[in-house]
Amino acid sequence: MGTARPEQAAALAPLTLDAGALIGFEDRNRVVGTLVDTARKASVPIIVPVGALAQVWRGGARQARLAALVQARGVILETVTVPLAKAAGELCGRRGTNDVIDATVVLTARKYLAVIATSDPADLCHLDARLTVVQV
Repeated sequence: MGTARPEQAAALAPLTLDAGALIGFEDRNRVVGTLVDTARKASVPIIVPVGALAQVWRGGARQARLAALVQARGVILETVTVPLAKAAGELCGRRGTNDVIDATVVLTARKYLAVIATSDPADLCHLDARLTVVQV
């Protein structure tokens, strides 16, 4: 599907945030902020795969903004189940990669028919060229 403009993406479909997008949210990145605000205003689900959260979570007051996001209404924390773990491993095997967290982000976006906000669209598009991504 390709890349989308931030102001359009979150209004069209659920929004999945990968680790780079979560860091961007925490750091007040304008693009991530626009995506999250647009999704909230449109009552569009925001999905956070827990593996991506684990990649960036360090705790403490510095992450108060991120903590508030993941606890907010309309945010879905997508857990890694055994079937998702197996599917992520299989996807990595088929695509010749080893980042199972990226694979869970891709599979989660597929599940929700979501746009992905990411700092690294190439890695995610390598796993699934049909994704709609917004670079943050």
